[in-house]
Amino acid sequence: MSARFVLLTVGRSRAGWATEPIEEWSKRLRRAGGFEEIAIKAEPFRGDEDQVRTAEGARLLANVGARDRLIVLDERGDRVDTRAFTTLVDAARQSGRVVFAIGGPYGHTDAVRAAAWRTVRLSDLVLNHDLARVVLVEQLYRAITVLEGGPYHH
Repeated sequence: MSARFVLLTVGRSRAGWATEPIEEWSKRLRRAGGFEEIAIKAEPFRGDEDQVRTAEGARLLANVGARDRLIVLDERGDRVDTRAFTTLVDAARQSGRVVFAIGGPYGHTDAVRAAAWRTVRLSDLVLNHDLARVVLVEQLYRAITVLEGGPYHH
């Protein structure tokens, strides 16, 4: 069975510093249905950013089921605070699997954004992909504890 919360990222992380916090919050998310991270193969850059985005976008979308709620993380997305993110997670999980997607270095295609249930940004700043992963998983855990009345948020 698949985890209730999935993070799709383009390329494998080489940032060891990001591994420990993600593993810790992933363990804590088991009781909420589990968390899984799937690294999508990055497309080699051959001079055409659109071609890279298109290939990576197709790979991302191939991992999203018809009943999944796709939340695309994108700098053009809606600004959300912790309360709004918690509401978003709660609404998304009612339908089943919640899939978050972080694009590659050239971002998402219009097709990926169009397929999204919601598009949000984690910050007004552009974040390094590994930092975005850590922020997302921590905020996801925070949202779940808020929804369950746990003490973590305080």
